[in-house]
Amino acid sequence: MKGCSYDNAVAEATFKIIKTEFVKGKYFGNLEQLKLELDDYVYWFNHIRIHGTLGYLSPIDYKIGHHKKLSSLVLTYHNYFLHF
Repeated sequence: MKGCSYDNAVAEATFKIIKTEFVKGKYFGNLEQLKLELDDYVYWFNHIRIHGTLGYLSPIDYKIGHHKKLSSLVLTYHNYFLHF
């Protein structure tokens, strides 16, 4: 929402992590090298790097687990109402 002090918090936090983990102290010879290394970093960040706020899982593993829990809840809910 416009004017909300938290509207940009996620983007700002993400850029801070990119600057401190990926960019700091690096030199990129050209734009193509930057693109390749950034793609590798984003893959690593989403598939390999564990996050404490996600129960020490990677974002992908957390999302897969979340979807499994949701699917289980939907099936349980559906099965419960089939008996009525």
